[in-house]
Amino acid sequence: MTIATINGIDLNYDVEGEGDLVVFIMGTGSPGRVWKLHQTPAFVKAGYRVCTFDNRGIAPTAECADGIAIDDLVADTAALVEHLGGGPVRVIGTSMGARVAQELALARPDLVHKAAFLAGHARMDTFQRVLSEGERALHDSGVGLPAKYQAAVTAVMNLSPASLVDQRAARDWLDLFEFSSGPLSRGVRAQLEMDREYDRRDAYRAIRANCLAVGFADDRMIPSYLSREVADCIPGARFTEIVDAGHYGYLEQPEAVNKVLLDFMAD
Repeated sequence: MTIATINGIDLNYDVEGEGDLVVFIMGTGSPGRVWKLHQTPAFVKAGYRVCTFDNRGIAPTAECADGIAIDDLVADTAALVEHLGGGPVRVIGTSMGARVAQELALARPDLVHKAAFLAGHARMDTFQRVLSEGERALHDSGVGLPAKYQAAVTAVMNLSPASLVDQRAARDWLDLFEFSSGPLSRGVRAQLEMDREYDRRDAYRAIRANCLAVGFADDRMIPSYLSREVADCIPGARFTEIVDAGHYGYLEQPEAVNKVLLDFMAD
């Protein structure tokens, strides 16, 4: 773990392996170390140098509780790539991190060789906007959900039903979510405040990097059709869908996700 001043903030990052650089960008509310469960080992084994990091809002990176914008996250990622030697590099993001990767490919084509977007999206539809408003309102109300109920809601919203069929696996997931439940930090609350009223479909037609959009068939948070839209917008982009996977598809179906990513990233 290294903390450096990057783009004017303290940013926590980690680099493993040797070879061409791959930068992984995590989604809302999660630390970069989540990638280390499945993706980092697979990419290091394949001969890549892998960088994972905590977005602003996730301690020990600066929480920036006074406000976070997508442009801040894009600038942080660009500055980190330059800090590590510059581009073009391979970039992979999920959910909010996919949006960052998409905007990076548009704003800084000099830094992006290839980009993959897991649960990427060029816009949010009515459900995603209302859900985000509800999450903010729940936090601000001061009401705390019972941990077991919060775990069940997290499972329903982020996992495929296929992951909950096996009772032992379901218990493991629910125990994990219950253990990790708790009040939002001020930094995560700032991430939740980011703009949800946007439509970047026309803008993404200007992206020229080689791109892959990956949708998860059972994703309730970012339905697969929104990920397909991203591929439809970007000239030459490809789309693939992972079955039996929800929003946490990279954790539920790591072998399938890693194969798709590694095949795409290979020159």
